[in-house]
Amino acid sequence: MEIRKKYRLTERSNVAVHADRMTDRDSSGFLGHLRIIRRLMAPIENRRLGLYIGILVGFAVMLTVAARIFDTTPVALAPAYMFTPLVAGLIVAWRYDIPPTAIGLRLGRGRWLAVAGITALPLVGLTLALAIAVPGVGFEPTDPLPGMNLPGGPVGLLATLAIVLGLGTTVNAVFALGEEVGWRGYLLWELAPLGFWRASAGIGGLWGLWHAPVIVAGYNYPSFPVVGVATMTVATLAYSPVYTYLVVRAESVLAAAFLHGVFNASAGAVIVFAVTDDAVLNELVASPVGAAGIVAFGLAALAIALVGPPTLSRSRLDGGPSTLE
Repeated sequence: MEIRKKYRLTERSNVAVHADRMTDRDSSGFLGHLRIIRRLMAPIENRRLGLYIGILVGFAVMLTVAARIFDTTPVALAPAYMFTPLVAGLIVAWRYDIPPTAIGLRLGRGRWLAVAGITALPLVGLTLALAIAVPGVGFEPTDPLPGMNLPGGPVGLLATLAIVLGLGTTVNAVFALGEEVGWRGYLLWELAPLGFWRASAGIGGLWGLWHAPVIVAGYNYPSFPVVGVATMTVATLAYSPVYTYLVVRAESVLAAAFLHGVFNASAGAVIVFAVTDDAVLNELVASPVGAAGIVAFGLAALAIALVGPPTLSRSRLDGGPSTLE
């Protein structure tokens, strides 16, 4: 009896080893694809999400330490810090066999990519209108692109918009991808099972808090470094549904990069044209990352709610049917 038990145990072990070997051999074939599909269809995975957040926290600590070592401020190192969400997202995708197309690294739908780039312009225009409507804030017409010697009138306006769109969808978009592959690439894919609104809120909250090291150092809100972190987080919460909407429609993270890039290229118009000597109004109210910008994007989010948001699913983000998960 003892010999038979040992034989059975040994036989089972050999079968398990053989199965493991077969799986290893076929890792690039059917079984390998099956494992990937199973991972893609799984709900939110805390280990993946924890790894992503942990990497971001590590980079935030490194930013602060590096600023002290090089005797500078985190704001000066911000261009490098912008790429940390991309690095974190790619590490998680590599670690858990998430295909690049699943996190939005695909061309997507050209019409919606164009819409994404253009959308930033009316949103900035609305932000400016809201800013100069605030008592105590004046409108000062000036050259938004000094040194360019552009003609006046409609021709100059069109030339300015063309330059803003050109820079926003090229140079600025490259830097914006450093953030968006993390936020609207991996993280949107991870949180997709939560649905459109909750996923947007989760991304918006983390996106705002990620800015904390540079905000505290004086970025965007130099007179209000602590309040600025909260204000920035409210702003990113307001921005997030618009970004989610365009990425889902375009089926590509490039949509977020174009929106982000053109917004950054054009938002300076609010700072240039809306003038005030009051620090509260200047930094917390009449600003693209203040109350004016929050209301503008909030109204856009309201419009999305009224027409109905698109279905958010992992399959949709990878270009599949919106009804599959």
